[in-house]
Amino acid sequence: MAKPVSIEVYNPNGKYRVVSTKPMPGTRWINLLVEQDCRVEICTQKKTILSVEDIIALIGDKCDGVIGQLTEDWGETLFSALSRAGGKAFSNMAVGYNNVDVNAANKYGVAVGNTPGVLTETTAELAASLSVAAARRIVEADEFMRAGLYDGWLPNLFVGNLLKGQTVGVIGAGRIGSAYARMMVEGFKMNLIYYDLYQSTRLEKFVTAYGQFLKANGESPVTWKRAASMDEVLQQADVISLHPILDKTTYHLINKERLATMKKEAVLVNCSRGPVVDEVALVEHLKQNPMFRVGLDVFEDEPYMKPGLADLKNAIVVPHIASASKWTREGMATLAALNVLGKIKGYPVWSDANRVEPFLNENIPPPAASPSIVNAKVLGLPVSRL
Repeated sequence: MAKPVSIEVYNPNGKYRVVSTKPMPGTRWINLLVEQDCRVEICTQKKTILSVEDIIALIGDKCDGVIGQLTEDWGETLFSALSRAGGKAFSNMAVGYNNVDVNAANKYGVAVGNTPGVLTETTAELAASLSVAAARRIVEADEFMRAGLYDGWLPNLFVGNLLKGQTVGVIGAGRIGSAYARMMVEGFKMNLIYYDLYQSTRLEKFVTAYGQFLKANGESPVTWKRAASMDEVLQQADVISLHPILDKTTYHLINKERLATMKKEAVLVNCSRGPVVDEVALVEHLKQNPMFRVGLDVFEDEPYMKPGLADLKNAIVVPHIASASKWTREGMATLAALNVLGKIKGYPVWSDANRVEPFLNENIPPPAASPSIVNAKVLGLPVSRL
């Protein structure tokens, strides 16, 4: 039998029991659940990642829904336990759900929620930040300064890469990839090359319009190109940011062979999924090419890094913080809670999972809908007409 798990309870007499496996930012998500007669139990266990046994103990004998985290293993065992407890809803507080066996959820009739639409600009901003920090060697210089090693200006001290006029490459020009591209093009007057299975017409129009603006003001216009392959981006770009989904076609997309085709002084950024990059091959490439630099927010075996990565000065590594702005994290908590609440209350599913503003506006009640249920079609859930 699993040991009892420490919890904090809101509205103990609520009709519906909703469990959150972690404390989440803000209080609006709690208030919204309480207002709809939910008893909210928040796990306060001092563990970064809860085990399956911990979560089973949290679910208990009666549970209407669970809000969980991307670090948890939501498969057959947990969905079976949730179903036995009468639960019909689970939501990741994340846009991704690689940690969720959706087929198992379907088997037990459990709706699986996620939180897209609220992370776009925040994630793009971090990718842009890592691009600049890596190109200008900011982390190296900061450590040098703090160590008391600076004794005067030198011509060759921490010489990095100028971004203006260079080429930024984007692999995966969806919402986040396109937002990143716009930031780099407009912010640093970089030319764009991108690869995506689908043409990003809006992005192309943006770069064209900005190029015309620059030309009208006597400056060199920026340009765009849609590449025929990912390899074309990797070979031509000076800064490359990865924004693909993770599937069998993108696993180890960046490997030893592809790294060898990139420019020796290129900057590579990954804020998408860790396994997109072969981390062992990356470590060796960084060792052999000291002017090649990376900025990583995600890792192949998270929370662990492959041996040697942490020792490399030409690697910037941050702990999966792409969505870590206050507004975004509080919004993610709200959307995850409303996913669960919507299924409990029998609400339909919102028609556009990326149009989340109505759920995040604190001045009005949220729509009577679940913001995003990834298996809604399989479960035959109705779609909102709101």
